[in-house]
Amino acid sequence: MTGAAVGVIAVLALLLFGTGFLLGRTARPVRPSDVGTPVEHATFETLHTASLAAPPLRAGLTEESARRSARRLRSLLGTNALCLTDRDRVLVWDGEGDHHGTDVMQHVRELLASGRDTAFRSDCGDLDCPLRWAVAVPLTVDHRVLGTLVAYAPRESAVLARAAGEVARWVCVQLELAELDRSRTQLIEAEIKALRAQISPHFVFNSLAAIASFVRTDPEQARELLLEFADFTRYSFRKHGEFTTLADELHSIDQYLALVRARFGERLSVTLQVAPEVLPVALPFLCLQPLVENAVKHGLEGAVTRSRITISALDAGAEAEVVIEDDGTGMEPERLRRILRGEGDASTGIGLLNVDERLRQVYGDDYGLVIETGVGAGMRITLRLPKYRAGVHGS
Repeated sequence: MTGAAVGVIAVLALLLFGTGFLLGRTARPVRPSDVGTPVEHATFETLHTASLAAPPLRAGLTEESARRSARRLRSLLGTNALCLTDRDRVLVWDGEGDHHGTDVMQHVRELLASGRDTAFRSDCGDLDCPLRWAVAVPLTVDHRVLGTLVAYAPRESAVLARAAGEVARWVCVQLELAELDRSRTQLIEAEIKALRAQISPHFVFNSLAAIASFVRTDPEQARELLLEFADFTRYSFRKHGEFTTLADELHSIDQYLALVRARFGERLSVTLQVAPEVLPVALPFLCLQPLVENAVKHGLEGAVTRSRITISALDAGAEAEVVIEDDGTGMEPERLRRILRGEGDASTGIGLLNVDERLRQVYGDDYGLVIETGVGAGMRITLRLPKYRAGVHGS
């Protein structure tokens, strides 16, 4: 829960406790065994209820999330009935007098247009109906009104109006976090699409051409390479999972290099050193592969002599240290800095920039790429991966 959300709920707890839960309801007596003051206890109870309502709202404002959170939100307000709407319809009604739900959208139409709180009489003519008054509050994210929270009571209450505003503010924080989660997911998907697009059509064509060249001379080799190609493309274009394991990423790299060696033969020499204990370590999907492709490109494309690529994944205590090194053309350090700042030369640096940004996004700025290079001096790329990080799990 963010600091803003905690602040809203703390204010709400004080408000609810100080008013006897709004409409004449009394707070539960504090037993001698209770720890803390009555206000502290009320704050704890409110925070606990809010924490139970938060997870559904992190999925956004939908019929399902509204249904799962409405009862908790009504508990926070201590009111007779509560409903949540989007811009077009009532998503859920919780509490008494659900026949009032047919009139809700008519009452909140102006609110949806203006974004301003509104209160209205809700007398349905039924003498036994406890709902006589309601307050509606907009649910906004980035100045966009997504829907409304409407709280109902037996009589007009300034306290209910204020409390409904506080609860709505907290709901808005959760909806904003939901949108940030969606934006982050969309960004990650876009970054992975960019990496997939970098898998050159020339590489695909050249791989298939190399496989075809073995069909008559070495059918078994052709068959093995075709299987490697199929597995490599299946992994690279899989549709699920933000993270993978070091074992799966290195296996895909081995398949990629098998296809490259089929084309370049003895011009390419690869040394692979892997500590078994780091194989289960999780990392962002397609994180190492672009770095190896970069090493092949700078080590072989246009080269006449042999090229050597070294890949190591070693145990470094609480981390795994991965190093990818080639003896190719290298580049000017200033050019590399421009690439990592996202300035120009995108065709060369999209993989480096993409991987560097994703590592920092997942693990923090201390875990970006460390790159050593110079013109004619090859390139050495080092990255560190925490063995354990909350929310990072291979799939």
